Amino acid sequence: MPIETVETAGRRRGADLLVEVLRSEGVRYIFGNPGTTELPLIDALTEAPDIAYILALQEATAVAMADGYAQGARRPAFLNLHTAGGLGHAMGGLVNSQVSGTPLVVTAGQQDLRHALTDPLLMGDLVAIADPVMKWAREVTSPDQIPILLRRAFHDAGAAPSGPVFLSLPMDVMEALSAVPAGETSTIDQRAVAGSLDRLAEKLAAIAPGRLALIAGDEIDASDASAQMVALADLLAAPVYGSSWPAHIPFPTAHPLWAGNLPTRADAIADILGRYDAVFALGGKSLITVLYSEVSAVPPGVQVFQLSADVRDLGRTYATCLSTVGDIRASLDALLPLLAPRLADRADAFAGLRAGAVTGAVTARAERRARLAAAADAAFEDPVIAPLVAAREVARAVGAETTIVDEAPATLTHLRTFLDSPSAHQYAAMRGGVLGWGMPAAVGFSLGLDRAPVVCVVGDGAALYSPQALWTAAHEKLPVTFVVINNAEYNILKTFMKGQAHYASVRANRFIAMDLTDPRIDFPALAASMGVPARRVTRAADIAPAIEAGIRSGGANLVEVVVRAT
Repeated sequence: MPIETVETAGRRRGADLLVEVLRSEGVRYIFGNPGTTELPLIDALTEAPDIAYILALQEATAVAMADGYAQGARRPAFLNLHTAGGLGHAMGGLVNSQVSGTPLVVTAGQQDLRHALTDPLLMGDLVAIADPVMKWAREVTSPDQIPILLRRAFHDAGAAPSGPVFLSLPMDVMEALSAVPAGETSTIDQRAVAGSLDRLAEKLAAIAPGRLALIAGDEIDASDASAQMVALADLLAAPVYGSSWPAHIPFPTAHPLWAGNLPTRADAIADILGRYDAVFALGGKSLITVLYSEVSAVPPGVQVFQLSADVRDLGRTYATCLSTVGDIRASLDALLPLLAPRLADRADAFAGLRAGAVTGAVTARAERRARLAAAADAAFEDPVIAPLVAAREVARAVGAETTIVDEAPATLTHLRTFLDSPSAHQYAAMRGGVLGWGMPAAVGFSLGLDRAPVVCVVGDGAALYSPQALWTAAHEKLPVTFVVINNAEYNILKTFMKGQAHYASVRANRFIAMDLTDPRIDFPALAASMGVPARRVTRAADIAPAIEAGIRSGGANLVEVVVRAT
């Protein structure tokens, strides 16, 4: 804080004004990696011990930490990057945040504008760089603009459809003095109730019992509407499927009507949805596909109904009988009382269906898990651990309560099947497709959950995009257990290629640039170099004890699980 004189009385630097606004917006953490253009903000934090700076060792890692925090805490996170280069490093992570709709207030230090015409080092058009992955981007040109623009950023990041926004912070603006007040935080109720809910209730009630499927999209988690989603499923006795490429599983995996996540190919999705007359998708982007298929994910004759806060996703790809815009929780609170009386004339049919659906679902799920468990038992003593076995042992060790952050393609599908939790908030995954999210996101999740234990399950390839997160986890003394599923290859790429018979790589059994060997990465040594205790597991029987010990330790730790390659 500069020494106050007659000329500066009643005024403070832009950086100090920014910190004052952050404090009033309830910001507890700033995620970043500082450079020279960020020094005014770093200096201002000297007088703000209530706001912690979470140091990441690379900007992409900082983004994923902020992303995880925002998802865990269900509030916008504040991220500070280092000018054009740092913003460039961060772009992959910001793509993930954009696709997932994570509310981030992203800032970057800018060069002193007073010598911008001389092309100084570190100068760049930050607004143009950030714009493609932001809801909006703007440069602050006066400290007097900081209160309005920063509060606008927090509001717009969280408003539907949520996502990142960007402010460029020039050094001279952050050092300049301002007498404007920081202002006050606005109270804004963003939970708009959807329209046409009476029509939606009529149409849903008209569907024959047993012929409707529900899709629980990611918005249910953001809206904290899991209880309402359970009530809807119970009322309609309808099976609940998760999104094909989810950021969350916002429905209790222990609930008898949970039917698992949809597959990622359109033809495989169509095989499931074709069993029903109608599907009601709650939340947008529920049918994301990965590989091309000639068929539509929604078969002809299947009616589609949608409820989402994001109007852009309604009717975007598939024709709908009725789509309506509104907050999931508020809208379900209004829909359920409208729907219940419309089912009264078929109460006996729904009661019988409900009992049968519950019994059938429990039986089917038990049979599915029993088949997988039998396969895992059969492979348990194999000389090299099978991914199926690793997934079961991870699920067994973690249990039903501890948060799981998942970026391990080799075990991901199996792990989701083995989950059996009454919580609708246990599981999170990376939806944007850009690797390197999992490890730093787990750090952010722990902070967002008030430093609660988190288990991060990550593939060896994904782990190498952001191993710097290990240092931050150790530095912050966070109870994060990193479980590295190591098959020493890019298994997902090989699997994709093997599904396409025309690839010469498959016929030759030669997969270029897909093996992480010669030398093989030593993850325990990597973790130790960043202050994280670690151990390598090569026997299936040692997986659960190692993870359980890691969770009990209450600190950052790493368990490498060596699994079978393709």
